[in-house]
Amino acid sequence: MTQNEKLAELSQAGVSVWLDDLSRDLIATGRLEELIKTRSVVGVTTNPSIFQAALSNGATYAGQISELALRGADVDAAIRAVTTDDVRDACDVFTHVFEETDGVDGRVSIEVDPRLANDTDGTVEQAIELWKIVDRPNLFIKIPATKAGLPAITRVLAEGISVNVTLIFSVERYIEVIEAYLNGLDAAYQAGQDLSKLHSVASFFVSRVDTEIDKRLDAIGTPAAFDLKGKAGLANARLAYAAYQKAFEVETRFPDLAAHGARPQRPLWASTGTKNADYPDTLYVSELVAPNTVNTMPGKTMEAFADHGWVNNLSIIGTEAASRAEFDAIADAGVDLADVFTVLETEGVDKFEQAWNELIAATDEQLAAARA
Repeated sequence: MTQNEKLAELSQAGVSVWLDDLSRDLIATGRLEELIKTRSVVGVTTNPSIFQAALSNGATYAGQISELALRGADVDAAIRAVTTDDVRDACDVFTHVFEETDGVDGRVSIEVDPRLANDTDGTVEQAIELWKIVDRPNLFIKIPATKAGLPAITRVLAEGISVNVTLIFSVERYIEVIEAYLNGLDAAYQAGQDLSKLHSVASFFVSRVDTEIDKRLDAIGTPAAFDLKGKAGLANARLAYAAYQKAFEVETRFPDLAAHGARPQRPLWASTGTKNADYPDTLYVSELVAPNTVNTMPGKTMEAFADHGWVNNLSIIGTEAASRAEFDAIADAGVDLADVFTVLETEGVDKFEQAWNELIAATDEQLAAARA
């Protein structure tokens, strides 16, 4: 097996290629290991929607569901067992990547119950529980960047647990996430944790920003508004990278922590499948290339990039001023950006909670059938 040249070039440019998908079939068939060998894949992310889709394949999980039903497991316990087993097995597949990259990659993410998005204490409690159940050093616990999630991020890091911060939409919230991460490193150091073992990524959602802002630009309907369509998602991510550079390469707080072994929190580009057919299907990969970043791609987007993607090495570095000007123009056109980001965060939490509720209903039905 040989690596796809286009994805290998992306990896060499400093972008860690992660797959935004996981299922038991993907692990059991050897397909996940094949993606490591042929698609430069060095990590996996999951979310409630991904688990809901995976567990809809009843045949794959029937044996375990039957066993859990016989043991009297309730639906929450069954979901926890099934999902943590898949994540643990995926962590094992990536063990060699984890070791070869000194813990930077080879990571698999699992998310806390989305119903806890506005519950700080509940999020912390479940993050610790998931960390113990999976029991693998290359695990990431995903915590949403809600207002309640920010202190949870700090507290979970203080426990020596690596965190993938998810559902970030605005640069303003991202700056708060960085602060929560640095506070967590401080607390971890005071608690005697080994900072070199703590890692984090900040998952910045890209295509959803374009979807919401494009809709508003269409409603405004002016030629100037139409000219701005498709620019917000990339500009927003590029401004996020500038914030990352400022916090981890310019300001003085992080170097003090780095002297004790701390690692920077890498930006991760999420929601990178294009939702508008008028845009190139590799847009949010090809145009977001910079060192120390992660791009987590749906399988369809990854295969599109492997076939016809391009690597624009000038897509982020040095674009802060131009990206800020594009955002200013969008605001001047009449788009309420603060409202955009509020809507996106609320919808993001709601979508994951809806997927989780669908997962609960389907699993409950499978448990009932197994007990019949």
